[in-house]
Amino acid sequence: MPKRTFVYGATILLGANLLNRILGFTFQYLIMNNIGGEAYGLFNMVFPIYMLALVFTTAGIPLAIAKMVSEEVSLGRVRQAQAIFRLALWFLSISGAVVSTVLYFLTPYLAHRIFPDPRVLNIFLICTPAIFIVSVSSAFRGYFQGLQNMIPTAISQICEQIVRVIVGYTIAIRLLRDGVEWAAAGLALGMLAGELVGLLAIALQYRRVKPNFTEKSQESGYSSRLIMSQLWHLASPVTVGRLFSTGLSALDAMLIPMRLQVAGYGARAATTLFGQLGGAAFTLLTFPSVFTFALATSLVPAISEAAARRQFHIVRARSAEAIRLTILIGIPCLIILFYFSRPLTAFFRSMDIAPVLRVLALGGIFSYIQQTTTGILQGLGKVQLPVLHSIIAAIIRIPVLIYLTGLPQWGLRGTAWAYTIGFFIMAALNITAIARYTGMALDLQRFVLQPVSGGIGMLLVFHFLDPIFGGNVIGYLIEFSLGFTLYSMILFINGGVTFTDLKRLPWIGKFINL
Repeated sequence: MPKRTFVYGATILLGANLLNRILGFTFQYLIMNNIGGEAYGLFNMVFPIYMLALVFTTAGIPLAIAKMVSEEVSLGRVRQAQAIFRLALWFLSISGAVVSTVLYFLTPYLAHRIFPDPRVLNIFLICTPAIFIVSVSSAFRGYFQGLQNMIPTAISQICEQIVRVIVGYTIAIRLLRDGVEWAAAGLALGMLAGELVGLLAIALQYRRVKPNFTEKSQESGYSSRLIMSQLWHLASPVTVGRLFSTGLSALDAMLIPMRLQVAGYGARAATTLFGQLGGAAFTLLTFPSVFTFALATSLVPAISEAAARRQFHIVRARSAEAIRLTILIGIPCLIILFYFSRPLTAFFRSMDIAPVLRVLALGGIFSYIQQTTTGILQGLGKVQLPVLHSIIAAIIRIPVLIYLTGLPQWGLRGTAWAYTIGFFIMAALNITAIARYTGMALDLQRFVLQPVSGGIGMLLVFHFLDPIFGGNVIGYLIEFSLGFTLYSMILFINGGVTFTDLKRLPWIGKFINL
């Protein structure tokens, strides 16, 4: 199979995730403008519990598959890699079926005792079959991730998102006449249909590229017990971390509406504000994370491969490059979110949360860095460290969230400051750990000074051009284009980006080499 670099894999996933995020952005716009924040708030209440069940099902196995397959393939043991994948696929299929069935029958109990709004019953019932589908799909994605072949995952994600947007919006808008809760159930149906199509897409691609062992080759040296032991050894810390993370999301979904009511909002107003926080503010904040997600996904096998071969100079170089690229992409995106917070939130009919978006934008760069650095630590086999760091960050964040969100003068702005503090703490702890275990130098010039100087130039463009072009979509696009152009020029001048960086990108690089 052809060798691919982690930058190549990250770029493939970036393209797919960018398209998916644009589709998702469109989906959010349609929901917030035509269905409403209350319906999205109901769906958002269910989603953290759904993710918590999914973590119990997959148990961090997909990441373990990626790491083990990458190591076996790098050592030429392709048959062993296949044995690992097949056993993990069986395990995830069985665990997914069991958890989906149990949860389906427990849903009426959960809806009336855990969720702050009992209208979520039908929404959660629809989500339960998706747990089985995602569990099976995650095995295939972990396998291809381990091969550093991101194309099947990219195609699967695109198919999934297209179906989710079309089916979800169409059904939700038709069910809206029966009530907001039924419109939210339509969004859940769209998610279920999308996950099913995504599974079919990646399974068909696996059948097309599955290795053929008709020739005589080395037999698998691993017993099923040994494979499961290794999978669980790698997966268990990730499982704890994801259980903790999704548990926190579920806790946030309960705490934030409750604390907003303490701050003086009614129950429906609190649900609507919570929906706007997720449907507008976090949708905008996480848009640039299409890059960091792609980078983190590609880093796990790339770092694992270099570490397995004891090429620690490559580990240091890849780690530093990944952090640098994250900062280079993140800064201009966050400047746009901060400076244009009012028109961007108005796009979602949620202009009241523009101050919330500004606060989140201040801490957004740490959110992106924590995602990339978590991928690096997982690739190094230090999967327990992001868990520990997230616990430390949560111990500080949750009390701040509870206190500030409940104050009438703070409300959601207090929630945003709590998230910002949490992002910073975890990013700082992750970077410190990477420097300690790899010897990676913290290059102040490349990590901070070069991108910040470009960001200052971008801000100046917006400051002088916004009074001229601001107020309409075309004008904003002109400002974005000119601002990003100056940002890129400054980076080329100060050495933040070089032609060597561009040559490593797929499609673009081959034209530069001509």
